[in-house]
Amino acid sequence: MSTREEKPVLRLAGVRIERAGTVIVDGVDWTIAKGQHWVMLGANGSGKTSLLSAIMGYLPATAGEIEVLGGQYGAADWREMRRRIGVVSTALAPMLEGGEPALKTVLSGKTAMLGYYGAPDEGDVERARQILRQMEAEHLETRPWWHLSQGERQRVLIGRALMASAGLLILDEPCAGLDPVARERFLEFLERWVRRDNAPALVLVTHHIEEVVPLFSHALVLREGRVLKSGAKDDVLTTDVVSRAFDVPVRITSRDGRYVLEVLRRD
Repeated sequence: MSTREEKPVLRLAGVRIERAGTVIVDGVDWTIAKGQHWVMLGANGSGKTSLLSAIMGYLPATAGEIEVLGGQYGAADWREMRRRIGVVSTALAPMLEGGEPALKTVLSGKTAMLGYYGAPDEGDVERARQILRQMEAEHLETRPWWHLSQGERQRVLIGRALMASAGLLILDEPCAGLDPVARERFLEFLERWVRRDNAPALVLVTHHIEEVVPLFSHALVLREGRVLKSGAKDDVLTTDVVSRAFDVPVRITSRDGRYVLEVLRRD
């Protein structure tokens, strides 16, 4: 007896985004299977932000298909589709109420709204506390947003996404604004969390290959709105591919499961 094929977490087929006569993204095919964690890498202007906006339902694709956990934009309620995707971005920080404690920020994720209003259900409060423990941030429960460090904010935002039971979590340059020590601590936390708990599929969006820790299994590299290469990360994050992506000669080496990029001088 055949088993039912499991639906991918994310499927893009022939996605094209065009605005004001300019093609921003063209012909993108991408599938994320359950259990995979991806990196999206590309230079400024490569189409990363536009592609993310289309995946999150904020920017309609001109052509192609986008499916998230079996639901397809255009055939399913886009509001429900959007709730399946959690986003962690420094762009959210200015939108949050500075005096809101971390627990309420996590609670707000249930409705995917900014801010939490009304009396919370006791079951939701306990779930939010459990999520803060998962984030190794239970001590932040009553601490207001404006007193959190950048790294602490990122953990709380991940918790907020988990409150909505998101099946796909997009980490949009989560290390922006972190000093080198805080960056490494945040990446170490990600490794622990993903290996310890039943984490959703992750997509790390970054310019910096040094942020690609061993938990990530696959990579997609964009150049001028097209997929330059995608697949298993060691096959994608190579000297040749990354040099073409950034249009500059580089050397990629691997050390202790991490990548190191060296920009080479042009002759």
